[in-house]
Amino acid sequence: MKVNPYRLYLVTDDKQDLDTLKRVVTEAVAGGVTMVQVREKQGDLRVFIARVLAVKSILQGTGVPLIVNDRVDVALAVDADGVHLGQSDMPVETARRLIGRDKLLGLSIENQQQLIEAQSLPVDYLGLSAIFSTATKTNIKKEWGIKGLTNAVAQSTLPIVAIGGINVSNLDAVIATNVDGVALVSAICHAQSPRQAANNLLEQMGK
Repeated sequence: MKVNPYRLYLVTDDKQDLDTLKRVVTEAVAGGVTMVQVREKQGDLRVFIARVLAVKSILQGTGVPLIVNDRVDVALAVDADGVHLGQSDMPVETARRLIGRDKLLGLSIENQQQLIEAQSLPVDYLGLSAIFSTATKTNIKKEWGIKGLTNAVAQSTLPIVAIGGINVSNLDAVIATNVDGVALVSAICHAQSPRQAANNLLEQMGK
């Protein structure tokens, strides 16, 4: 595993078909993404497993960790490298017991109270959501902004990944907060060349 697997964290777009998903992930990994989370909100378990397995085969041998969004059962079924939970998903203590100590466990943080409470939870990293409002997430509770992100990074003893509305126009300000990583959907998934997009983002981040 890379020294900082969170640096450029790709979150897949569940509205893209399987062929597009495979192309995006293949290109994005070639472009330098350091972690991939498969997100599936449509509710079809078999489809979710098929998509995760497709991504797993692409990541085989690359050293890029595979994370499953929300579903501990799917992460265990495919032997993913970890799982990322939201605030309404399985409690992290239960998830940690099920996945063991060796797999990555992430948790989405939507407000200050959750940030404080998370410091004592058995998680590996926090996903701070959403930094800016975004079309890919319509149920945003809080927009942290750069000031909120800066404060969260200063407070947290856990690595923080920033997500939500991050793109080339605001990336410099996000990186300047010393955040551990950025998670992106549209900026890579919807790019004409996901490989070039990932490469350009890393260049902008100073690799």
